Amino acid sequence: MSKLLGMTVLLFALAPFGWAQNKKRVAVMDFDYATVRSNVAAVFGTDTDVGKGIADLMVTRLVNDGVYSVIERKALDKIISEQNFSNSDRANADTAAKIGRILGVDAIIVGSITQFGRDDKSQGVGGGALGGLTGRFGGGKFGKREAKAVVGISARMVSTETAEILAAAEGKGESKRSGLLLGGAGGSDSGAGGGGYNMSSKNFADTILGEAVGQAVTDVAKQLDDKAASLPTQALQISGLVADVSGNTLILNVGSKAGVKVGDHLGVFRQGRQIKDPATGKVLKTIVTKLGDVTIAEVEDTSATGTYTGEAPKVGDSVRNSQ
Repeated sequence: MSKLLGMTVLLFALAPFGWAQNKKRVAVMDFDYATVRSNVAAVFGTDTDVGKGIADLMVTRLVNDGVYSVIERKALDKIISEQNFSNSDRANADTAAKIGRILGVDAIIVGSITQFGRDDKSQGVGGGALGGLTGRFGGGKFGKREAKAVVGISARMVSTETAEILAAAEGKGESKRSGLLLGGAGGSDSGAGGGGYNMSSKNFADTILGEAVGQAVTDVAKQLDDKAASLPTQALQISGLVADVSGNTLILNVGSKAGVKVGDHLGVFRQGRQIKDPATGKVLKTIVTKLGDVTIAEVEDTSATGTYTGEAPKVGDSVRNSQ
């Protein structure tokens, strides 16, 4: 009885690890906000990158939901900077797929902000600088006129292999109360006069605009979570060669185009003697010895770098899925 109980406890302990291994790995691009740019400038008194703010909130939401394994924003920003992608590429599926392949993720999420501001039809009216006398958050019409806040966003999950749209979601948030869009938060965030307003702060979340943003993000994240089970599972067979050996660091001649991802564990093998048919000379079998394993730390289109453990490898040794 105690053995059975012990095995049950072990299975429950290992279950989260197994589920984590099966999670789809995704990254979230900054949302495009070109459609609402004039509204954003009117709300904040300056052009503020609300697309990045929405993306940060989406990452936090998806991580907390636990359905996907979400790549850290710093890794994505580094790739975008190195590849010289512009803001106009934010919603482009082909660009997103390329970035996703470099990152080694299964899918990448791109999106657009379709509505941002009040619930009335007046758009683009003048706004004052943050830190003004009206609620400390705005001195223009957007700050003075009381109304409900409404935010709309759309998102697409793009396959990094084919640039195919695997899932789409639309979300809308509306504040439960009326008031100043950025009022009632108890003061402004530090540095709010520039383009770096912190949309992840409690200060912003407490405003009616922050309330609407939070609802829209939660709505879209839930729809994407619900799509996870229906996303295609691709069992790729990795097969390549060791291209360089430097201590315990190996460079392989296969990368993201072959399906290699950061965190993969691949086996390193060496072909040995061949067994031939004594009558025909035909090769019946090749003796293959496993030398060790390499854990992938960095992936590019046609190469991958990883940390190796095992017997001494050499250039030309084969690398493949280690089962």
